Amino acid sequence: MAGPMAGVKVVELGVWIAGPAAGGILADWGADVVKLEPPSGDPCRMFQRMLGGDLPTNPVFEMDNRSKRSIAVDLTSPDGQAVAIDLLADADVFITNLRVGALQRLGLDHESIADRFPRLVYGQVTGYGRDGEDADKAAYDVGAFWARAGLASLLTVPGGDPPFQRGGMGDHSTGMSAAAAISAALFDRERTGRGQLVETSLMRQGAYTISFDLNILLMWGATLDIGARATMGNPTMNNYTAGCGRRFWIVGLEGERHWPPLARAVGHPEWLTDERFARPGNRSANASELIAMLDSIFATRTLGEWSEVFQGEPDFFWAPINTPDDLLADPAFHSSGALVDVPDDVASTTMVATPADFHGTPWAARSTAPELGQHTLEVLGELGRTDAEIASMVGAGTVFLPEDDS
Repeated sequence: MAGPMAGVKVVELGVWIAGPAAGGILADWGADVVKLEPPSGDPCRMFQRMLGGDLPTNPVFEMDNRSKRSIAVDLTSPDGQAVAIDLLADADVFITNLRVGALQRLGLDHESIADRFPRLVYGQVTGYGRDGEDADKAAYDVGAFWARAGLASLLTVPGGDPPFQRGGMGDHSTGMSAAAAISAALFDRERTGRGQLVETSLMRQGAYTISFDLNILLMWGATLDIGARATMGNPTMNNYTAGCGRRFWIVGLEGERHWPPLARAVGHPEWLTDERFARPGNRSANASELIAMLDSIFATRTLGEWSEVFQGEPDFFWAPINTPDDLLADPAFHSSGALVDVPDDVASTTMVATPADFHGTPWAARSTAPELGQHTLEVLGELGRTDAEIASMVGAGTVFLPEDDS
């Protein structure tokens, strides 16, 4: 169960989530990912304190850094930069989401190393792209993906405050796009023998996420208002509340197809010939009245009872509105393969899986996230550094070893 990326060597110089997410996906898929960290560590390690005080694990860091090896190196020193160059010498992929200016100062920008490593696939994640006045601008996904790319605005109810996104939403989708681009570049290298620069950005990912709306604006010059539940023009594409308080969404995108099963499910087949509701335009004109009637009907049974009713209508599409706790109890969540058991020092830890499987070359997580510098000795040994050289680098503060390795 090595995964489709077995044998691929990846060097990751990433911080927080977007860059490490791309490396984490490739690590899940079997790549050997060496995570280059400063002696202070990837700042994402701070989430353990920021969110949980002295709790023993760091779920946020674990998600994107399992199955990797960590080497802690001061890349501002000449010896540290030499370690990075030696790592890249036989690497297939370099992943980074450091800002353009920082990479240039370290001599690790694409222009500085491309000629030296022509087979290297260089995967770069930025906030706003590599060109333009904001190319070196700091960005988290809340800024570049959520706010500036338009998602927050499109999800803001008129007169209301913009909603807050959940942690890492833009980072993780951007990481998946980066992993896909890197995979395509590796495929191209099999044919051409040459690597290349591939890039994506948080803003670009945000624009793609709302491309339904943006392409309508580009091609028609129109924008779509955010839906209001009480007046939704298509009542078969709306959310409702069952008598037990559980909410659910009816997913009847095709009005003509999905209206008859809804009318039958709620016990009102006569609505099919009722001139107020018989056609999509009529239902839209009388949406407030119809939605209010449906609200009253759905309040008479629990969601479990309605679920049994809905099963009798094959063309009735719906889904429960799950809380995270509901999701963990949902059989479909488990059968989808959304969880993975990650080996740890005792047995295994259950985590969220990356969202793709390979039935010919299945992958499996190999270990929990490394401690800072856990593999420094191991990796330096693979690079041919002697014990004396390593000791000198440790003494100079060029590399960092965990206490039990020092």
